[in-house]
Amino acid sequence: MTSRSNVLIAPSLLSADFSRLGEEVKAVEEAGADWLHLDVMDGNFVPNITIGPLVVEAVNRCARVPLDVHLMIATPERYIKDFRSAGADILSIHPEACVHLHRALVDIRDSGMKAGVALNPSTCICAIENVLAEMDVIMVMTVNPGFGGQYFISTMFPKIRAIRKMIDESGYDILLEVDGGVGPKNSSELTQAGVNVLVAGSAVFGKPPYKTAISNIRDGEVA
Repeated sequence: MTSRSNVLIAPSLLSADFSRLGEEVKAVEEAGADWLHLDVMDGNFVPNITIGPLVVEAVNRCARVPLDVHLMIATPERYIKDFRSAGADILSIHPEACVHLHRALVDIRDSGMKAGVALNPSTCICAIENVLAEMDVIMVMTVNPGFGGQYFISTMFPKIRAIRKMIDESGYDILLEVDGGVGPKNSSELTQAGVNVLVAGSAVFGKPPYKTAISNIRDGEVA
């Protein structure tokens, strides 16, 4: 179980108003965001196109909290240096998207970033059991990646608990992150399952004031 006071909230900028992105970054930081989550999609690995290193760099110029960058792109290892140069602090990739997962994770760490692996709803946790030593974050996708505003897939709870057990038994210092459909209605159960980082998009940016929205997610309270 994770203490609610220790859980990190990472608002997903995919749900922010991009016409005033700098203001949105400042607003969620002042409201209590611990990280900022940025979804990079290429229209190939997932059926959507979003942002690239230039937008990450722009966010980095005005952000004060760590940038949690999620690469939903094919062959992500080609862009590790680009996103490090743009200011990413945590870089998460998908096992299905790269040929050599171990090598990519080592390269991410060697570049100075925290290394993460994101698991789609249908991806077996066996995909990561042999690379735990090279990871800092495991991100469980509780929606199918590609679009914001989707409903949380509740059948992911056994998977989340199994990964929490895997982390604890490994002895490695790995954060467990959940992304997709997170909000006040399920945040308490996620925290009880051992989740350390909650990514929330529409539950923050679609529910102003942001300070109340973030507090409700952190405390598991439904407004």
